[in-house]
Amino acid sequence: MIPTRRLWAVIALVGLLAVLGTVLAAPLLVAGAGLIGAWVVTQQYRFWRRLEATVDTLEIDQSVARAGVHTDETTPVTLTAARDDASLALEIEIEGGVPTAATLEEPVALSLEPGTDRAELTRSVSWPIAGDHRFDEPTVTAENGLLREEFSLGPAPTVTVDPRSPRSIHVGKAGDRTAAVYGEHDAGRLGTGLEPTELREYVPGDRADRIDWNATARLDTPYVRERESETDRQTLLLVDHRATLAAGHDGETKLDYLREVALAITATARRLGDPVGLLTVDDDGLTSVLEPATTPTAYDRVRRRLFDLEPSATDHDTPTSGVRGTRRIAADARDRLTALDAADDDTAFEATLQPFYATREGYRKRIESDPLYGGATVATDHGFNTAWTVICTDDSRPGELRETVKLAQSNGSTVLVLLAPTVLYECDGLADVDGAYERYLEFERLRHELDTMDRVTALEVGPRDRLSTLLTAGRTRQGGRA
Repeated sequence: MIPTRRLWAVIALVGLLAVLGTVLAAPLLVAGAGLIGAWVVTQQYRFWRRLEATVDTLEIDQSVARAGVHTDETTPVTLTAARDDASLALEIEIEGGVPTAATLEEPVALSLEPGTDRAELTRSVSWPIAGDHRFDEPTVTAENGLLREEFSLGPAPTVTVDPRSPRSIHVGKAGDRTAAVYGEHDAGRLGTGLEPTELREYVPGDRADRIDWNATARLDTPYVRERESETDRQTLLLVDHRATLAAGHDGETKLDYLREVALAITATARRLGDPVGLLTVDDDGLTSVLEPATTPTAYDRVRRRLFDLEPSATDHDTPTSGVRGTRRIAADARDRLTALDAADDDTAFEATLQPFYATREGYRKRIESDPLYGGATVATDHGFNTAWTVICTDDSRPGELRETVKLAQSNGSTVLVLLAPTVLYECDGLADVDGAYERYLEFERLRHELDTMDRVTALEVGPRDRLSTLLTAGRTRQGGRA
């Protein structure tokens, strides 16, 4: 219990009366000090009993209209207080536990005056910072004029604030939208699934429940109906968040658009129960490795990591990936080259191999400095036998991208390349429509080259309105020149 100023004044009066009574030998003053002191003790006891009764009957609710919002959105927060016995002579102040990351013009706080059994208050709260923000429990202050007590009571909801999503997202080929990026799939093998495929004669060992009795009756011999079994498709997202992915307006950068598509793929995989993993790279190399998994926690971890991604602060001239796999291969080439140089007898065979390893070493050094390729190498080193690799990047490094796609493809994986065309994200990129259209055609040649590779699908990702404007103006001018 915390004394109020009034109680401190009463205590000071008791002390003064006691001192004066002792100095002046006035028993009445001493007795008065004793009576006031006894009254103070009685008030403390009564306050304690009323506080216990208030806590037992007080109900507080702190609720948010929406548990999920985007940055800078506003959502109502409601604070409600009710008590069964309004006759308790305690004044109740309740302050909501709004997170410090939120902004509001007026505080979320209300009062229950003596004799009042219910109060409710709603305030608008905005959320400028992305993340999971947990409310504190409401703080309750009970007071009777002499004593005050503070305690926490009530729920503590959590609000998930996601970065604002880009609008009018286009995913497709050469300006044509793709209906679905992540489609239904099957195992490509026969089993005990749902879809019937072929009919074959019964052989010893087949289970009786797999016999097709209609065909058996029709053909007068036992037949088994094979069915196509569905399977989980293990998916690996390889997401690039280097400095070049920062191009674009605030909230509508290359990374923002690619992130939205990656989030959609993750959500679909979760609905289908497919394992999803995540590798992310920036200009300094690998920034996260999340192995493919199907648990709710794993999906949430991938989703949260995608939201947390930010482009590198600067674009390094010579980034290093820090990836073990490429370093191991380069070191192996160097070791073999050193061994050949140290050999005493220069045979024709060694003379043939030496330039090969020297060339191989230089190539691996170049690849070693490419984070995206290094990320694909990590997938191999970690044994991610993914059926589907999704590469999210831009068109600023076509050589590295080609090598990365080839590496992912060589592991037997089907590859989806989500490619952000730089020309669609430059703030003044459409000022020169002719030049922008030529640059888009150059991008389209790269995308088409990747798309024609075996088991590779390459799609463009960008603002639909800017792409439509560019294609319409470019084709019109090209037609006019013809």
